[in-house]
Amino acid sequence: MVENNLAVHTEDVMRIYKLRGPKRKEDPREIIALDEVSLDIRRGELFGLLGPNGAGKTTLIKILATLLLPTSGTAYVNGKNVATEMREIRHEISMVSGGETSGYGLLTVEENLWMFARFYGLESKAARLRIDHLLEVVGIADRKRTKISDLSTGLRQKMNFVRGFISDPKIVFLDEPTLGLDVSAAREVRAFIMNWMGDHPESTILLTTHYMAEADELCDRLAIIDKGKLLAVDSPRNLKHRLNQDVVFQLTVEPLGPRPSREEMIESIPGVRQVTVTEVAEGTVLQLILQADEILSDVLAHLTRRGSSLIALEKREATLEDVFIDLVGRGLDVDTSHTAEDRDE
Repeated sequence: MVENNLAVHTEDVMRIYKLRGPKRKEDPREIIALDEVSLDIRRGELFGLLGPNGAGKTTLIKILATLLLPTSGTAYVNGKNVATEMREIRHEISMVSGGETSGYGLLTVEENLWMFARFYGLESKAARLRIDHLLEVVGIADRKRTKISDLSTGLRQKMNFVRGFISDPKIVFLDEPTLGLDVSAAREVRAFIMNWMGDHPESTILLTTHYMAEADELCDRLAIIDKGKLLAVDSPRNLKHRLNQDVVFQLTVEPLGPRPSREEMIESIPGVRQVTVTEVAEGTVLQLILQADEILSDVLAHLTRRGSSLIALEKREATLEDVFIDLVGRGLDVDTSHTAEDRDE
């Protein structure tokens, strides 16, 4: 029995993609996109899924939106089973994906939105009133008679947002909603999300993103997901607080040169939790998570032995990116475009 206060409830959800015709016998014949995902999202919550491309975020969204069936496990949306009550669920949800084709290019913004509103069952007069209101909210009321094909990417995404919210859904799935938008357009989209949640306290949003700042700014709680597994679920503040028990430093040093042997790596120093390395024009930037301040002297001595000297040093509070690196062992800029999730899309 699913609790009444839950908008989403999943139990051990798995999704396995079968691969057709592997090139070599030793190549995998299947890929696990979701690995026993159990998750509760409360009504009225703005919940985030944070992870790199291919982590399983979109697969989970598609299952909850009744576009995919789980290979095993169960999932409920507003207390309804995604495998047996698809029609009922679809009346209560909406989905917006960043970068998706928005509407029909030959139709105007107003015509597209009116058509989708009617698909949702809105009466014509009510649909036009809601369209006018939402276009004002997102700041494109002056473009309502413009053809979709003549809009910029940012304006099309704003129209897409209106389309996603026009039915006044109980649950909205936002899959990378600011993907491909410039900074200004992305900021306006985030402001719209926050305002809509304020006006609809009983509604729920599930947001997928790989932008750390977006997850930190918007989400009441979030789950960090990688390779189909949920690694942590909590508020951004609590996730960062856990890591603040350790020490986070950023060092800029002279270029480190060729990759060292395992024994010569900074990670071999006792008390070093995580290291990420970024090459910049000024040298090499090291993000370090240490168990204690005094470990830093061992790190500096290690760098000196490797022939590198310190250019700049900063001690700082943990960020969501530090939390992700601590849990996953890498940042979000890793190329995972070859994963099953992307194949499915």
